[in-house]
Amino acid sequence: MEQQVIIELSTPELQERLEQEIKQLQKLKLNHAVSPIENPNKIREYKRTIARLKTEIRKRAIEEQKNK
Repeated sequence: MEQQVIIELSTPELQERLEQEIKQLQKLKLNHAVSPIENPNKIREYKRTIARLKTEIRKRAIEEQKNK
């Protein structure tokens, strides 16, 4: 998921998407532990997407605190 797409999402959508991505990462890790997946770089991509989502959520929280 690109950064531009993440920025366009609303905060509740970001949190929902974060939960989905975490669940997908857990599934992928479990499947990889049982039998190796074809492309292990997918795990890296999910981790990076999760980090981008968390960063954007935190950024918005900080901006909200400054505006109060």
